[in-house]
Amino acid sequence: MAYYVILSTLTDEGRKTIKENPKRILEVNKEIEKMGIKVKEQYAVLGPYDFVNIVEAPDNDTVMKMSVELGSRGSIQLLTLAAVPITEFIKKIK
Repeated sequence: MAYYVILSTLTDEGRKTIKENPKRILEVNKEIEKMGIKVKEQYAVLGPYDFVNIVEAPDNDTVMKMSVELGSRGSIQLLTLAAVPITEFIKKIK
């Protein structure tokens, strides 16, 4: 399994949805898990992004499909970064 950091920004439509139904965030998390991706951590943040998610997925293809699915809805824009745990990083650069 691989880790990914997902930075997301709500569109106007996404902000409207969250305002009307804040629990929609948790519903989307369940949808993501059905795609084979586990949400490890999730934060609402201030600044240029609205949310930071740390997820675990089997591979890049799974994350790519999730990104296309969520992005096609028009409520969110995603920036996905592959992440390597530090202990693993250290082992690989030796």
